[in-house]
Amino acid sequence: QVQLVESGGGLVQAGGSLKLSCATSGGTLSGYTMGWFRQAPGKEREFVVAISRSGLRTYYADSVKGRFAISRDNAKNTVTLQMNSLKPEDTAVYYCAAKGTDYLYGRNYDYWGQGTQVTVSS
Repeated sequence: QVQLVESGGGLVQAGGSLKLSCATSGGTLSGYTMGWFRQAPGKEREFVVAISRSGLRTYYADSVKGRFAISRDNAKNTVTLQMNSLKPEDTAVYYCAAKGTDYLYGRNYDYWGQGTQVTVSS
């Protein structure tokens, strides 16, 4: 069982930056494709970005491409999401997720964190 814990959310002005982290309190993350999703109030959860087990392949949603960057450190069992040039529409609860396949696409993840709130003010 993999337990994921997100951190780093908060309030930031438009144009600012935040860095989210995802860590596991049990097991290791090296065997999992990792992803970030977000859910804004009244909206469905949407895919943000995924990174392969090795970290060599990534896949971004068009809405964040060029502004967000995902990375992972398998030795430290952490995944980081650097968010730059934030916009009010990026406001959402951000979730870290893990899946056992090395397939970047799709929304079927095995484990989910509790989420961390990101609020971008205009």
